[in-house]
Amino acid sequence: MASQSIQEVLAAHNDSLLALPAVVGTAIGRCGDALCIRVFVKDSSDAVRRAIPDSLGGYPVRVELSAEFRPR
Repeated sequence: MASQSIQEVLAAHNDSLLALPAVVGTAIGRCGDALCIRVFVKDSSDAVRRAIPDSLGGYPVRVELSAEFRPR
């Protein structure tokens, strides 16, 4: 079991994830029955996927292809 909440884990890693060139956003979501960290990317190449960890703080990380986020 994770020692920190998923919110705390994402807050601790959000800036480093967003600093990766292809990452356009992050979120907390559900992956099956468990909470997970979702990382949205504009390029899903193998190099990008290798730069993003499979888990953070005991929570799974899922990479999803997305367009860039823009404020409305």
